[in-house]
Amino acid sequence: MKIWKKLLVMGMLGVTALGATGCGKAAEETTEVHIGYFNNITHAQALLMKSEQSLENAYGDETQVSWTAFNAGPAEVEALFAGDIDIGYIGPVPAISAYAKSGGDVVILSGATKGGAVLVTGQDSEIKSVADLSGKTVAIPQIGNTQYLCLLDLLEQNGLKQVSEGGDVTVTAVANADVANMMERGDIDAALVPEPWGATLEEQGAKILLDYDEIYMEGNYDVAVVVVRKEFLEEHPDLVEKFLQEHEAATAKINDDQEGSLTAINQELDAATGKALSESIIKKAFERMEVSAEMNRDSIMGFADISKQQKLIDEVPEEASLFAE
Repeated sequence: MKIWKKLLVMGMLGVTALGATGCGKAAEETTEVHIGYFNNITHAQALLMKSEQSLENAYGDETQVSWTAFNAGPAEVEALFAGDIDIGYIGPVPAISAYAKSGGDVVILSGATKGGAVLVTGQDSEIKSVADLSGKTVAIPQIGNTQYLCLLDLLEQNGLKQVSEGGDVTVTAVANADVANMMERGDIDAALVPEPWGATLEEQGAKILLDYDEIYMEGNYDVAVVVVRKEFLEEHPDLVEKFLQEHEAATAKINDDQEGSLTAINQELDAATGKALSESIIKKAFERMEVSAEMNRDSIMGFADISKQQKLIDEVPEEASLFAE
């Protein structure tokens, strides 16, 4: 039995006990659920739920839902540590880091999306393979994030290393929005970027060096997961269970009605950022992603191994404790 379902039974017993003793006042108070996410299509379920207010409707008036958008994993991790966020959509590498740095107080609850990243080069680049990255400069969104670890794995497979490890490949963090200009100026030679930036760069003339299914584990790797503070899970197992139900319902809706779901997701992006994606870009981006609540644990534990090799964490977590079950 999953841990949150065990806790749910305990929570229901607790509510029953309050009713029996006449101490039900606390149960009538409004509970708050704070959810973190990125305004990025790899956090598709969060964007759809927020757009449709499906989670608010599922909880009812007794529970208040607040959504906080982040631009980077470390900021969301700090919010989790501070208790400002209870449940968060985040990359698997920051999730592993959060678990390690919190001593197990942040655990992985569910999968969200898989794949969704490509390795691109400039339109006139002579780079034909990963091996050709020797002596080149490659951009990733952030040192220590999921695309960074995917790139290091690719380099190792091709006998290359980054400069900081004695190799000749310069790996640099570049904001996704700046990749095109830096590539055009010759400041970078290639970039491993998440969607929708891959589709955006391709539409602007960049060449795909490696498609989504050539980056890591044939594309069957988690690029976004859902984490939860263990304290919140233990105190509110019923709220976590209901969240999971809505997360899974959003997952099913995106897969069953992609056209309608993408319209809603794009409208949410437009409302939040002031800029919607073109129809061609959002469709191409979703072709390179799998929206799924199921996790590929091997991919996550693989990221944990690479994280330890890179000294991002001290020890590889025990699988049984990293996941909330």
